[in-house]
Amino acid sequence: MKREQIVVIEDENDILDVIEYNLAREGYRVRAFRDGEEGLEGVRRHAPDLVLLDLMLPGLDGIEVCRRLKQDPLTRSIPILMVTAKGEESDVVLGLGVGADDYVTKPFSPKELVARVAAVMRRGPLKEDRGAGERLSFDGLVVDVGRHEVTVDGAPISFTATELRLLHFLASHPGRVFTRDHLLSRVIGEDAVVLDRNIDVHIGALRKKLGRHRDRIETVRGVGYRFSDAVLA
Repeated sequence: MKREQIVVIEDENDILDVIEYNLAREGYRVRAFRDGEEGLEGVRRHAPDLVLLDLMLPGLDGIEVCRRLKQDPLTRSIPILMVTAKGEESDVVLGLGVGADDYVTKPFSPKELVARVAAVMRRGPLKEDRGAGERLSFDGLVVDVGRHEVTVDGAPISFTATELRLLHFLASHPGRVFTRDHLLSRVIGEDAVVLDRNIDVHIGALRKKLGRHRDRIETVRGVGYRFSDAVLA
């Protein structure tokens, strides 16, 4: 059985030791690099299954490493889990905006770290819109973009084209956090007037129409939104 490989780019030795130990204990193969330039080359050389990337690095910082990896056709599909300082929301927004898949904040518990890594691994690369399933189902909520139809517990609900694109995009990537700018660029079409908080208006409209499923669209404070595929209680 293939053991997934993770490249860790982290310059703090104590944190790096904790990360390496706990990931290795879970069966992952770990390659560690302590600055941005070396880490970038390490990812290109080893083509890992995931990159665990600290944003505060000597030399080339984590944001620039992330940007370059996502711009390179050879590495853009590799998931990236950012490690950020607690409360640095601007860094989270910036990192997600240049293509990172998720984030974990310091200080973190080993259990939380391993869970985040496993979750990002399960999701795999970000789907292009054409590759996402046309019909998605979540415990009574059905989103069928091909038929331009949404039903809640069997009852059809009317959505605008923009609302449907937004709901389908979020539901196609459950658990992923998307910034407002990312959602604007991916789902807002010519029928919408783009304003700074336009996405918030559409999210509000979606929640009103989703009834008992309204809480599936979760707000990540200071960052953006994500969709939950959890079974409702």
